[in-house]
Amino acid sequence: RFGAVMCCCGPCAMYRRSAMLSLLDQYETQLYRGKPSDFGEDRHLTILMLSAGFRTEYVPSAIAATVVPDTMGVYLRQQLRWARSTFRDTLLALPVLPGLDRYLTLDAIGQNVGLLLLALSVLTGIGQFALTATLPWWTILVIGSMTLVRCSVAAYRARELRFLGFALHTLVNIFLLIPLKAYALCTLS
Repeated sequence: RFGAVMCCCGPCAMYRRSAMLSLLDQYETQLYRGKPSDFGEDRHLTILMLSAGFRTEYVPSAIAATVVPDTMGVYLRQQLRWARSTFRDTLLALPVLPGLDRYLTLDAIGQNVGLLLLALSVLTGIGQFALTATLPWWTILVIGSMTLVRCSVAAYRARELRFLGFALHTLVNIFLLIPLKAYALCTLS
């Protein structure tokens, strides 16, 4: 629909051999701040493909399998790698975005600004609770409402009510992933 996918996930991605060979040197010598970098290679390769003028597409009929984390430690290490990759490669993607659909620019910005707004809301709520000993009801209401809207849109578009259950992920975001992403941002190098 938008002419590109911003991250072709490693186990689910396929590339034309000629496209891959044309970018192999850049891909294999991935650097960040002058040092070799080996995290987020799927997002990095996707951005390289888009920068070179290749298209990336989502194919809904494709079937792929992967191994997913089965312990909290493995999950958190995966999320740390992904967070570092998102922060680093968003900067790499900035020159590419003007040539893509405006929605993709909005999505790339939203992935980062949305997280910052959620973190700011949580910090504001904690501050209110610490200073006034009152629950931050407006903060809780806004975060809850935004979560329900996002999950409702996903449930509607997928035509599956189970997507409403994804609202529980907000708690994982607030208590696990926001602190982890703050750490990722501070340790990008």
